[in-house]
Amino acid sequence: MPKFTHLHVHSHYSLLDGLGKIDDLLDRAKELGMDSLALTDHGVLYGAVEFFIKAKERGIKPIIGCEMYLTPNDLHSKNPTVEDRKRYHLILLVKNEKGYKNLMKLISVAHLEGFYYKPRIDKELLQEYSEGLIGMSACIEGEVPAAVVSGNYQKAKDLAVEYEEIFGKGNFYMEIQDHPNFENQKIANEGMIKISQETGIPIVVTGDVHYVNKDDSDVQDILLCIQTNRKVHEKDRMTMRDFNLSMRSPRELQETFSHMPHALENTQKIAQQCNFQLRLGDTLLPHFEVPEGFTSE
Repeated sequence: MPKFTHLHVHSHYSLLDGLGKIDDLLDRAKELGMDSLALTDHGVLYGAVEFFIKAKERGIKPIIGCEMYLTPNDLHSKNPTVEDRKRYHLILLVKNEKGYKNLMKLISVAHLEGFYYKPRIDKELLQEYSEGLIGMSACIEGEVPAAVVSGNYQKAKDLAVEYEEIFGKGNFYMEIQDHPNFENQKIANEGMIKISQETGIPIVVTGDVHYVNKDDSDVQDILLCIQTNRKVHEKDRMTMRDFNLSMRSPRELQETFSHMPHALENTQKIAQQCNFQLRLGDTLLPHFEVPEGFTSE
């Protein structure tokens, strides 16, 4: 069986959505025999330094990333319309120092210029700062799987090709996940597998981890109630209790996707591409242009 790395993981820094503490996520990964792990909180890098340090302490390779919010319109458009309220999810993983700087730039602009309910980027900005990053299509809230679920297969295929052009060949992957009680996930998986077969754009298995153990789902459900200002007993509210968003073991996912070993192997391929080392404790002095006729001394 191929090895497996969780590449779509939320901690408690995904406020009122993720539950797991950094220590607990890393301890679970270590328990499962994993030697690499990603952190992809929603719209922020709040946990990046803590994650990097503590992963290194445990002998786990840290992969820094973020689940971004992407508007289909201009990021500066903030009208009270359905179009401007719409935002798709997109996973970005850091490959190298250039990618880390670009991810920081994307997140900064998302908060300072694109914030409308959530920190947002658009494709023009993504195109400008895509170097050094790997993109993944995210959950069914991603633009590609959403198009598949809506029945617009050709649009989904065109979008997948567009994302591959943005990130470069071999740097964009379509995520497939295992949520057997959710019919739309099955539809999304089937559609993206078909797109992969027709275009050569690779697919990868992810878990969309939001908590450590399966028993934590009830507590995570309370977080969602706080986020959406709803009560636990209310019906027709946002809930993820039908999903298993725990950090599932590699063996479990290997058995579930045994018919698609290449999608499991791609988790390792991505992990091997992500080699950014966060430099901590260095003195970094700003560079100033010196006028002609003067020296830096």
